[in-house]
Amino acid sequence: MIRHIEFTNLCNFRDVGGYAAKDGRTVRWQRLYRADSLGWLAGDDLTTFRELRVRSVIDLRHPYEVEKAGRVPESEGQHYQNLPIEGRRWDTAAYSDELGVARYLADRYLEVTEDGVENLRIALETIAEAGNAPVVVHCAAGKDRTGVLTALVLSLTGVGDDDIVADYALTGLATERFVADWTRRHPDAPLWPGFGLAPAEAMRLFLTDLTARHGSAEAYVKGVLRLSPAAIAELRRHLLTD
Repeated sequence: MIRHIEFTNLCNFRDVGGYAAKDGRTVRWQRLYRADSLGWLAGDDLTTFRELRVRSVIDLRHPYEVEKAGRVPESEGQHYQNLPIEGRRWDTAAYSDELGVARYLADRYLEVTEDGVENLRIALETIAEAGNAPVVVHCAAGKDRTGVLTALVLSLTGVGDDDIVADYALTGLATERFVADWTRRHPDAPLWPGFGLAPAEAMRLFLTDLTARHGSAEAYVKGVLRLSPAAIAELRRHLLTD
């Protein structure tokens, strides 16, 4: 199966399937996708998108981002949800080389688990329902907010931390193009040193800190997000092979 799906205007669209779970099952292909902004879909890209037969789109961006950059065209007919999970705006002035990109990003991801509780739960409930698949989860770069939600999904299916980290780090293959496209679209926007980067260590630190704080990613989902046992069971049933 193909993990990376090529688009003209998108640079980070990929299938989350194929990862082995601890119980010997495998995450199904063509059930869950992660992506950068679907607001750029147009022309031949729409044809490619339609071939995936996506039923649901979870857009994790702020409403002002959706208004500015657009959303998946309503004409495509997907069940669309705008579920912002980022509460605090990033203070990139607080970044320092001594802190490092990975530590800075991991701290922001932990903030998402504090600020985005309600919408993270709704997003997981949507992904858990088999009739909503295939689902695309996206933000602007398909890296940070999308990375947090994808990590929670993969953790619930029993995928190990090494594979979750590796999946996150695949965004690095799209960094150069994403930065170039962003600079072209926003020629006067300043870029902080970690812009577009997805160092594996950032996800590793995030998962370690989430476990230290809550016991495990699953314990966080159950105790803080309060995702029901039935939803977790359904998510595993339809996302994992028999």
